[in-house]
Amino acid sequence: MGEMRRWLADRPAFVALAALLAPVLISLLGLGVAAFLPDMGVASPVPGLSSRQPLLNAQEVPPLPPVRADQVVPAGRQQVRVPILEYHYVRVNPDPRDRLGFNLSVTPADFAEQMDWLRASGYHAIDLADLRAYFTERTPLPARPVVLTFDDGYDDFYTAAFPVLQTHGFKAVSYVVPGFLDHPRYMTTEQVRAVDEGGVEVAAHTMHHVDLTKASPAQLALEVQGSRSALEQIVGHPVLDFCYPSGKFDAAVVAEVQRAGFQSATTEQPGTGIGWSPRLTWPRVRVMGGERLEQFVASLGAPEPTVASSPDV
Repeated sequence: MGEMRRWLADRPAFVALAALLAPVLISLLGLGVAAFLPDMGVASPVPGLSSRQPLLNAQEVPPLPPVRADQVVPAGRQQVRVPILEYHYVRVNPDPRDRLGFNLSVTPADFAEQMDWLRASGYHAIDLADLRAYFTERTPLPARPVVLTFDDGYDDFYTAAFPVLQTHGFKAVSYVVPGFLDHPRYMTTEQVRAVDEGGVEVAAHTMHHVDLTKASPAQLALEVQGSRSALEQIVGHPVLDFCYPSGKFDAAVVAEVQRAGFQSATTEQPGTGIGWSPRLTWPRVRVMGGERLEQFVASLGAPEPTVASSPDV
């Protein structure tokens, strides 16, 4: 090392030239190495992993292009793409250890964000009566129809979801379990009347939310027919739509639902294709807790094509 220092000391011109060229040589060396390295400018998501934090902010998920006011889904189609969205709680999950509760809980902030996007994108929230009228009365549907359903009759539907729906001018369907009314965490009888009067369709979800596929014939009749009768006494008009608890049904259950006079029933089978023939087993799109807005948007699928309305439509 000492001999190297003496060698450099005897050659000051060489040392000065090396000092001038060093930054250039280092830059060239860096560019050469970089050519063999992957681009590290933006971290890519790892397949199979999800993050609680959204990849995009609400304003970065643009709404769909506007649709003309005269556009409708014309009557006469055997099947139409109408997402029937399935919600449960609209709340902040109170127990972080409760994974099921988390998956069933859409936060009020996320729910408002979803409703904002639907309205900005020209979606029209219809109810099941509108959907039935499309097939039975040949009544056209508005452009980009969507059905918002809420299972079980939780009290946060009244306190958290219902005000947002009213602000947006959206219809909805509340699948109520009459045996749970006036109990903690569920709506009261008066709240059910209030949402019914406020434009929400009240529909049946059995008397006690039991697995109908395991019920005896007598219990099956009580749960299905009894729920319709109980709700009709509360709201004072026919209740024509039903939802299978946990989406469980079989041929005997479907037959009992039809015998009770229901005109539609929804499941937890995924899909957006709605036809009249399978009206007692309509599919739904489940909205999960923690779902990012871009995931919500993707779950809706492509809207049903529309045409310009005319006096004859």
